[in-house]
Amino acid sequence: MNATGKFAGFTVGLVVIFGAALALGSVAGPDVAEPAAHTAGDDAHGAAGHDAVADSTPGGLSPTADGYTLELASDQVAAGAAVPVQFRITNPSGVSVTDYTPEHEKLLHLIVVRRDLAGFQHVHPTLDATGTWSVPLDLGGGGDYRVFADFTPAGGEGVTLGTDLRVAGTYDPQELPAPAPTTIVDGYTVTLDGTLRPGETSNVTLSVSRDGLPVTDLQPYLGAYGHLVALRTADLGYLHVHPDGHPGDGVTAAGPGIDFAVTAPSAGDYRLFLDFQHAGVVHTAEFTATAGPEEK
Repeated sequence: MNATGKFAGFTVGLVVIFGAALALGSVAGPDVAEPAAHTAGDDAHGAAGHDAVADSTPGGLSPTADGYTLELASDQVAAGAAVPVQFRITNPSGVSVTDYTPEHEKLLHLIVVRRDLAGFQHVHPTLDATGTWSVPLDLGGGGDYRVFADFTPAGGEGVTLGTDLRVAGTYDPQELPAPAPTTIVDGYTVTLDGTLRPGETSNVTLSVSRDGLPVTDLQPYLGAYGHLVALRTADLGYLHVHPDGHPGDGVTAAGPGIDFAVTAPSAGDYRLFLDFQHAGVVHTAEFTATAGPEEK
């Protein structure tokens, strides 16, 4: 049986398994194991998998782009703390992609967030020989989730695909937090300095402090001192941008500030998610930011 046939058979099995799980209300999954794979700084790809400065069109609005398609093994699961999710990426010929170019130390970055922009996750699935990716996700609340696959096929350009995953269970939608210049996560205070301008590149700095003191020993995480995902709240259009400089280049400071160049494709609200690592632990700071009306 070829890889496509195997995946189809697997999908039928998953439908049966998840059907039973929906009745029970939860699914348990394995621990995450990550392949080696994503690179640093100036080769970062953002909107639609391209440089966010060069292309302000958001990515992830469709499961198909540039001939590649994101296919979930099942688009409906039960709520649970470690729900096993599997998917594949197919190429323009409909064949599962098995060869990827590492970007920021990973072969593929999977971003998952509920449509009310709660429950953000940035994880790194495992890939098997047939081209099937697997990862357990924390889907403790019901609702519709958006799943973004951010990757670079070998010999190709970066691509970001998006599709919906429906989670059966109690749905308690959250209000979008109001824009604010600071947020607190795990005892760290993170401050946003800069203003998003629609259709233009905006320089923003995210600064990290703890107990009133600046953090100057941030640790590299996936080849950078910080990773920023921006989602347009109107349609969850996806921007993935990375900071200026590189750890260990003799110029880039390890905090407290992390500088980014962000291109907001349109006016409106955006939800920003900053991953940073300190003392061996990765933290995610969240902000709401507004890009003002386009200047006439």
